[in-house]
Amino acid sequence: MGHSKVDSLARGLVAGLVATVVLSLLIILKQAFGLMPGLNLVMILAHALGYSSSAAGWLAHYIVGVLLWGSLYAWWDGKLPFQHLFNGLMFASIIWWGVMLIIMPLAGEGFFGMRLGLAAPTVTLMLHWAYGAVLGLVYGALQPGLLTHPETWHWPMHRAHHA
Repeated sequence: MGHSKVDSLARGLVAGLVATVVLSLLIILKQAFGLMPGLNLVMILAHALGYSSSAAGWLAHYIVGVLLWGSLYAWWDGKLPFQHLFNGLMFASIIWWGVMLIIMPLAGEGFFGMRLGLAAPTVTLMLHWAYGAVLGLVYGALQPGLLTHPETWHWPMHRAHHA
């Protein structure tokens, strides 16, 4: 694997981690504020995978958000001529379709999560777009080579020692 592919993958994984953390905070805030409490995406993911614990749902959420989507986004972004933000939003839209047509039915919530109410598809789309926006913006902000070549890092507080 060439340096540019390794660098792109590293940028995708870091962007996936940041985007997954942001999405996690939004999910927690949504639940804490009592907004659509029946729409618990972590438990929906756990149920779709055949588990009933939130720990399984959170673990799957991070594995998918960081490893799967982060690495796939690095490939996706490199194939498109658009800005990273737009690429992230479109990527998240495709993921949303998968959730609506595969994950929701597997979890017993029906296509588009209709058993959870008419707002479920809209709320999940907004959450996916937040993930995609952060994914694209962080991926674009990370300079090529920054993660795989630490010798090029320049720290503002770093002072060279002269003998």
